Amino acid sequence: MLRLGIIGVGNMGSGHTKNILEGKCPEIKITAMADRKESRRQWIHENVPDAQVFTEGSDLIASGACDAVLIAVPHYQHPTLAIDAFNHGLHVMCEKPAGVYTLQVREMNAEADKHPELVFGMMFNQRSNCLYRKMKEMIDGGELGEIKRMNWIVTDWYRTQFYYDSGAWRATWAGEGGGVLLNQCPHQLDLLQWLCGLPVRVHAFTHEGKWHDIEVEDDVTAYLEFANGATGVFITTTGDAPGTNRLEITGTKGRLICDNNELVYDKLGVDEREWCVTCDKGFAKPPCERVSVETDGKNEQHVAVLNAFAGKILHGTPLIADGREGIRGLMLSNAIHLSGWTGETVSLPIDEEKFLKLLNERRATSRAKEDRDVVSDTSDSYGSKVTK
Repeated sequence: MLRLGIIGVGNMGSGHTKNILEGKCPEIKITAMADRKESRRQWIHENVPDAQVFTEGSDLIASGACDAVLIAVPHYQHPTLAIDAFNHGLHVMCEKPAGVYTLQVREMNAEADKHPELVFGMMFNQRSNCLYRKMKEMIDGGELGEIKRMNWIVTDWYRTQFYYDSGAWRATWAGEGGGVLLNQCPHQLDLLQWLCGLPVRVHAFTHEGKWHDIEVEDDVTAYLEFANGATGVFITTTGDAPGTNRLEITGTKGRLICDNNELVYDKLGVDEREWCVTCDKGFAKPPCERVSVETDGKNEQHVAVLNAFAGKILHGTPLIADGREGIRGLMLSNAIHLSGWTGETVSLPIDEEKFLKLLNERRATSRAKEDRDVVSDTSDSYGSKVTK
């Protein structure tokens, strides 16, 4: 049995707690929890009476009350707490994103590398989704040929002003470090690089406070270029209703479309690159068959990640996502921000010092917000749906 300490009992920390208490993670026992808010510590006493309760995550880490920690606090604290946990001999599961800026996350990854006996996982729960797992299998297996183009419209991350007002740290440069890119889209940015690899150049437009009274971005359009010449467009916002979540990846042998909880494959009868130079007709397309792709139907989300984390520690079975991989999607997120801030095309890996300088300028003028201590209902955002 894995003794787990949970640091942060907001939206995600409380959700993980409920999953464990409901028996969905049979190899995990919550033995310690920490939160700075008295109301949340009272919630712990009422709902997890056997857990030791702490105000500071650092005190929980030093207590010896657990074998591993799950970090579910505001983004800037993720690397700091993870490094502290590694130094105390604890396994770490970190909520997304890995951090706010890549320089910070490099320090976390370097510390993880000093402790190879410790397991480091990242809460990339969308990698458990059967549709994305099947896309990964098909792409890696060569069924799509060489990738030529990807387009992802993910505009169903709708959020109200109430959501942004629900915490003092939300939607501020000082508290959160970004908006839709850093809060909602780490899932998609991770999946994008997991499926297609990281782009080598990015040109982006980031609109700050376009649809909400916030200081960070809530509307983004990014153009991507990959090393093999493939291109892509990534569009996201928290201001569209009902919104769309459609991912298309086109290769030389066909096209995968993930939309409306379904995966279809437009399979070409001949590789397009071969057809282009051998066909004797000017307007003829390669023969194409639309196939509805079958999956194993499993989509266990956060529960799958936690069970794999426990399995890795207790039995040596694979993680869903190694924590060190968190820097990849964050690199893309930082690149989109940097391009949006400067109006320039940004090459990856980015100029990390320049990014941090510009981020710190925004943090210095970040406005203070009243903390309402609200835990939002996440039932419409996190669960078994493909979109979330």
